Amino acid sequence: MDTTQTNNPGSRLLPVLREGICVVQMVLFKELRSLLMNKHPGRDSLSISMLTGAITNELFGTLNMEEQFQDFRRTNRADIEQELLSLAQELPTLRAPLTDALRVQTLCDHMEDKDSAQLLKHATEIGLLIQEREIPLPSTFMTMARSLGDAHQLIIAPAEINQEEDQGLVQ
Repeated sequence: MDTTQTNNPGSRLLPVLREGICVVQMVLFKELRSLLMNKHPGRDSLSISMLTGAITNELFGTLNMEEQFQDFRRTNRADIEQELLSLAQELPTLRAPLTDALRVQTLCDHMEDKDSAQLLKHATEIGLLIQEREIPLPSTFMTMARSLGDAHQLIIAPAEINQEEDQGLVQ
């Protein structure tokens, strides 16, 4: 039996927190794609999706290394940067969840001996990071991520089970 999983609560917590980060990324992708479709009606849907993905990946430091995506990134660098600079103004309701997700991602990366502090610096430079916002506790972050995902119909939030229903599941 692998006791590192059971003795180190962080080993179970990191994947859960990363799922929460992914939910925030999915919400960003959904909202940003809709925004970009309206802003650039002449662009085809594949180009809009690739631009949305490139912006999301750039923000979270998760670059797709496949050649077609790297070519797209190089060719559309100016558009990607411009859209990153306007994120805070165009999607203000996502500033808090993005701030939390980027901070939690940096903490998770640190726990895995990765340095992603430059992501926070970049988010600050583009005016997206809310400096005075406190780093959320894991439970607070996950509650926010679940609520956000539920509000955007991306996940089903866990339902409360009363004691009677709970006992019925056991028997």
